[in-house]
Amino acid sequence: MRTDKKFDINYDMATGCCGKVGGLHMLNGKTILVTGGTGSFGNAFTQYVLDHYDVKKIIIYSRDEYKQFIMSNKFKKYGDKLRFFIGDVRDRERLYRAFDGVDYVVHAAALKQVPACEYNPMEAVKTNINGAMNIVDAALDCGVKRVVALS
Repeated sequence: MRTDKKFDINYDMATGCCGKVGGLHMLNGKTILVTGGTGSFGNAFTQYVLDHYDVKKIIIYSRDEYKQFIMSNKFKKYGDKLRFFIGDVRDRERLYRAFDGVDYVVHAAALKQVPACEYNPMEAVKTNINGAMNIVDAALDCGVKRVVALS
């Protein structure tokens, strides 16, 4: 078990689990933004965080308004802790607006289907490369504490 006092977390190297340090959970009272938040990972992550932590707010950032509508109905009982932000990781200005007051970003937005990326390579570059660079720039400039990027 390794304790990282700087970030107030406990990380069990054997199980890969984060736990309590000093009776506080690392996400309690924090604002988390999830890019691509309406996808399968975003839904599962949101459910897990809402079940295990007392977060201040989770911001679901995605360009799919219909999936946001479905997700807002699914998590209706958590309405006061969830916000839905329509946006695309390609849009730097929108990211800066969304990142205001955010503690942690989970970056799950990407084009993931290889055949679609092969057929539309420049779209894949714009989303997966330029979008990731926009996430890093916005996080640095807006004072985000941590970014977790999925591949």
